[in-house]
Amino acid sequence: AGEGLETILSLRQIMPSMPAAAALSANHLTALELPTGLRRLYLARDDDAAGRGAAESLAARAAAVGVEALTLVPTLDDFNEDLRQLGAEVLRSGLCAQLAPDDRPLVRLT
Repeated sequence: AGEGLETILSLRQIMPSMPAAAALSANHLTALELPTGLRRLYLARDDDAAGRGAAESLAARAAAVGVEALTLVPTLDDFNEDLRQLGAEVLRSGLCAQLAPDDRPLVRLT
C-alpha cells in the first residue's frame, strides 16, 4: 500500500507481481481498510512527516489485527523520485534490502 499513485506505479516497475493499492494521500493511507486474510503489509511511504505518520498509524492498526507491517522508505523524497533520479537498479537494490526474504523473488531482476 502506498501513499500516492506515482509511488505505487514506480514500485510496480520493480515488483510487477506484487499486489498493490494506492491510497492517494497520507490521510487515506491511514484509513486504508485491511483485507481479510492479509498476513503481511508493505507500507510505501514518502519521506516526510505526513508519510511517516500515516505509515506508523496504519502499521499499528495492522499489528493490532495480527498483520505483519513493514515500512518501505525511499532514498530520496519518494519512490517515484528514486526511480527517476537514481534509476531502476538503485530502486531495486534499495527495495530488496527492505523486503522480507521470502518476498525478494517478487522483485524483477532486469
